[in-house]
Amino acid sequence: MANLREIKKRINSVSTTEQITRTMEMVSTAKIGRALTREKQSEAYRAAITDVMLTVAGDTAAGPSSPLLVNPKTYDCALLIVINSDRGLAGGFNVAVERAAEKRLDHFRRHGAKRIELITCGRKACEYFRHHDDVVMAVEGESDDPTLERARVIASYVCDGFASGKFGRVDIIYYHARNRVDQVLRQERILPLDSEVLHTARGPRANEAQAPQRLTSPFEYAPSASHVLSRLIPSYVLTVVHQALIDSAAAEQGARRKAMHSATENASAIIAELTRTYNRVRQASITTEINEIVGGAAALEEY
Repeated sequence: MANLREIKKRINSVSTTEQITRTMEMVSTAKIGRALTREKQSEAYRAAITDVMLTVAGDTAAGPSSPLLVNPKTYDCALLIVINSDRGLAGGFNVAVERAAEKRLDHFRRHGAKRIELITCGRKACEYFRHHDDVVMAVEGESDDPTLERARVIASYVCDGFASGKFGRVDIIYYHARNRVDQVLRQERILPLDSEVLHTARGPRANEAQAPQRLTSPFEYAPSASHVLSRLIPSYVLTVVHQALIDSAAAEQGARRKAMHSATENASAIIAELTRTYNRVRQASITTEINEIVGGAAALEEY
């Protein structure tokens, strides 16, 4: 059994770790409040511009031949945007994103993609895909506080590549912060627009209680619906990318707070167990010393 000095040393070590994890939990708790506020504020704009996009795209005047609405079963080149964090200590936050990205790459290959370009956001993603041949953009040091300028650079590359016909598919993978506790992994297709979600466009309704319905040319577009749709694409892509970066930042803090909370509880449990062990060893030592004293006294009485 370990001696008292070794047990005391380990208790002090775990106590120091507990203080660090508790401090990190408090920091993440403070940060996630601001991050969630920012995410909720931007979510309203994303919902609005997405609804406009789906409304125009769902209009029969947009035409089914628009490249934004065509969903090819095979494509030569695809683009995947992977967003995770710059730092660890966030549980399975980064690992889950990396695994999902690997599965998405396999999905692209099964659909005939000969070339798959990657945009990695977050130092962990950059390190994980460091040996990938087609990492066209690597963003580090901004996972806590993503900027609109960075989102604009990414969105510009996406729009230029899709407009030129380079990309047949553009997807994005990131964590969505549902609230302070829960984070949900999201895998979304940015371009082309998913025909299955066109019916979710709200369009013109008498009130919010009215059910969504597919539009049948309720608007007149100038010069054309396809032209309006093509002009909306850059703003839509920019909003989606920026929202994903902000959302991931909030999810990162939530995941880290959860991980540090669990680490703090585990440290407390270890300290409690070590304290009980220390007390048992100490009591046994005291009992041994008493027995030795009593035995020595009895031996002296015999003489």
